[in-house]
Amino acid sequence: MSNVLRYLWASPNTVLGLVFAMLGVCTGGRMRLHRGVIETHGGLVTWWLQHVVPLPGGARALTLGHVVLGRSPEELHLTREHERVHVRQYERWGPAFLPAYALASLLAWKRGQPPYRGNRFEREAYGDDA
Repeated sequence: MSNVLRYLWASPNTVLGLVFAMLGVCTGGRMRLHRGVIETHGGLVTWWLQHVVPLPGGARALTLGHVVLGRSPEELHLTREHERVHVRQYERWGPAFLPAYALASLLAWKRGQPPYRGNRFEREAYGDDA
């Protein structure tokens, strides 16, 4: 039962991830289920990660609920452990995760830290914050 609740709690963000996944599939991308998480790459997903995500050079992967968007199968493999930490964060924070993530980036910036690597959620995913 707790698995069902975790999926439901994260579902608003997962729905957003599924929209991106479907846009990716409709533009030549691929999607698969890997240990309870949908992984998608290619098509519009790759373009979006490279050109829209506000990081230098874009992002290799990005998690929305139980959906991980990646540039390629190789990038999904290389970032899997990191992105699974984000999946667990979505399971804990549910619909509040995206606003909390944005706030954590703002707070990091206000402290003089990089908004991405200083973000508490990223520090946890990189293993810098226990």
